[in-house]
Amino acid sequence: MGRWKAMRTGIVVVLVGSMSWMTALAETSEPFAVWLEGVRQEAAALGMSQATIDAALTDIRPADRILELDSSQPERRLTIDEYLERQTPDARIERGRLLLRENSALLKEIGAAYGVQPRFIVALWGIETSYGSFTGGYPVIQSLATLAYSSRRSTYFRAELMKALQILDEGHIAIADMKGSWAGAMGQSQFMPSNFLRLAVDHDGDGRRDIWSSRADVFASAANFLATAGWNDEVTWGRQVRVPNGFDSSLSGLASSRTLREWHSLGVRRSDGRDLPNADVEASLVLPDGPGGNAYLVYDNYRVLMNWNRSTYFATTVGILADRIGGCEDGPRGYGCSF
Repeated sequence: MGRWKAMRTGIVVVLVGSMSWMTALAETSEPFAVWLEGVRQEAAALGMSQATIDAALTDIRPADRILELDSSQPERRLTIDEYLERQTPDARIERGRLLLRENSALLKEIGAAYGVQPRFIVALWGIETSYGSFTGGYPVIQSLATLAYSSRRSTYFRAELMKALQILDEGHIAIADMKGSWAGAMGQSQFMPSNFLRLAVDHDGDGRRDIWSSRADVFASAANFLATAGWNDEVTWGRQVRVPNGFDSSLSGLASSRTLREWHSLGVRRSDGRDLPNADVEASLVLPDGPGGNAYLVYDNYRVLMNWNRSTYFATTVGILADRIGGCEDGPRGYGCSF
């Protein structure tokens, strides 16, 4: 899911191979057929039905394209402004506003149930899959089997493969419809199988946790993820700020925090130059591009977003898109717009 977003889109201009996927295959000592038999035996020992095992693991083989993608590394990192320009174009903002209105009743219901402002649910949906338009067309079982067999993260992906088989065995999705990213992130919320089993929700009550086609399940699953990670709907994510010339950048980072009053005393101001809110709310200063780049004061909800994806670029972008969708970039306290 979000955790692997950086592998799917990341913050790259061009991908170049850091190692040959053919080398990875050559260094795998065990033939795939032998390895796969071990997977079948493990799945059976974990309680998966033989019908599921046969349907999912018969006639599969490592996918060359998956290995190519797994071997690729970023050539050049975008700045946060460049990344924001790509991820929050006007069309995405307008589409998000439309979908927020169209799904207002459902989103308010789910937002109230989980304590998550609807604009953040929609923003995550927009960043992950462009509101369900691009969920990935890779067969999840083949992707995970390929990565479990040949990847440098084989232990992780083998565990995810077992959980994907469990999802099939529980009947949440048919094997033919279990599509996702090349790394195995699934559906409109791009959950990895482990997060699906832990956090996906059957909000529409049809007996399946369907993050592929049920908006109710997609929204509730995203909200449940945030709520479980500690989301607080009494505050927002943060805001862009200005820091004074000569500011001590050692004060930045998520490991330390100060109250808004304290940041104000250090010369930090809103991005338009206005004073910070006069409050004792704790905030951390994040500099995604390092000293001299954009600066953001962020709250605990920002850390929650980084549980979804361990990237300051991702968390910042979700927050900014949510604000633009909700019409509260730096507005007064209101529904979902505070501090």
